[in-house]
Amino acid sequence: MLPSPRPLVAGSLAVTAALALAACGSSGTDSDATSGNGTASPATHTVATAMGNVKVPVAPKRVVVLDTAELDSALTLGVKPVGATHADVESGFLSYLPEDEVAGIKDVGAMMTPNLESIAALKPDLILTSKIRHADKYDELKKIAPTVMTENTGYTWKENFQTHANALGKVPEAEKVIADYTAHVGKVTEALGGKEKAAATEVNMVRFVEGADIRVYGRQNYIATILADVGLGRPAIVDKAKDGFSYDVSPEKIDLADADVVFHSTYGDAKKSKEAQTVGSGLWKNMAAVKNGNVFPVEDQLWIQGIGYTAANRILDELQADLTK
Repeated sequence: MLPSPRPLVAGSLAVTAALALAACGSSGTDSDATSGNGTASPATHTVATAMGNVKVPVAPKRVVVLDTAELDSALTLGVKPVGATHADVESGFLSYLPEDEVAGIKDVGAMMTPNLESIAALKPDLILTSKIRHADKYDELKKIAPTVMTENTGYTWKENFQTHANALGKVPEAEKVIADYTAHVGKVTEALGGKEKAAATEVNMVRFVEGADIRVYGRQNYIATILADVGLGRPAIVDKAKDGFSYDVSPEKIDLADADVVFHSTYGDAKKSKEAQTVGSGLWKNMAAVKNGNVFPVEDQLWIQGIGYTAANRILDELQADLTK
């Protein structure tokens, strides 16, 4: 999987526990139609997507997902896709996903270059992806099956989940997922000493990326939304992030990433991503977070690439464990 894209939008819509998007994103269920051979066609409903309104089956049975966020959404909602693209990791599917849940899912190619023939061979009745990933393949994909695209991925993950739930016919299940996550967030905040104490703890997320500068994550990305939900503070440096996504620094400026707590992950090779030289440097070792023992390495596949409620709940558990040591 490629490093997370910078967001195309500056903000996100409010998420409601009642899944308001599902109400406005669907125009209701169309009556069963009769095909030319006299058999009833599956009932459909209309979903609002980044590419316009799309009619999808009310209860799709053969779903193909083309990115990690869509895979997380489907599995979270109890839907096992028949096909999915693989991330750029040895395991193919991201490591935080339970093996029994991904077993049997057909690999339909790399995330940015899905194999359209493999997808068609699965005879899907729904395809889930995003415009930022596969807009250039939309015309081909929609010939295979109704294709639901969200505008972006990452920062807008909660709104995207609602779209996925609507398309999958899993709105009630999604309501429960959101309610459970909200309750989980509350328990973590309480475990950290309450809202005021959480807000007084400034946290940074640093990502070492092979072939790129080091990213200090801003406020408009997936992991930032989880930190914000818990109510954790963020240092001033995050407000310098380009488009709210990340403020990129060289190893010689890593001290700018200092905070009360620093989480860090690595995408790619530790040496090529500059992780090895950075964490061994004097600048890194002299950071307050390092000296105080408040630096925690985390799994990139979970904290950065997962982008969904299953990943988010795992992250909440790790946040609580690390911050209450």
